Amino acid sequence: MAMKITEECIACGACLPECPTDSISEGDIYVIDPNTCVECEGYYDSPQCVEVCPVDCIVKA
Repeated sequence: MAMKITEECIACGACLPECPTDSISEGDIYVIDPNTCVECEGYYDSPQCVEVCPVDCIVKA
């Protein structure tokens, strides 16, 4: 499974440095690569992008 950023993204960039697999890229809204996202398993107890997102726009894909 992977995480997904919804259209509510405000492109604040808070999630970028938190991703241990560099799966997040910039655009009009940020995008998570489902091929490399591991939901932080093996790195953290929970997805760090979700933890730092100020608008709660990151969900399970």
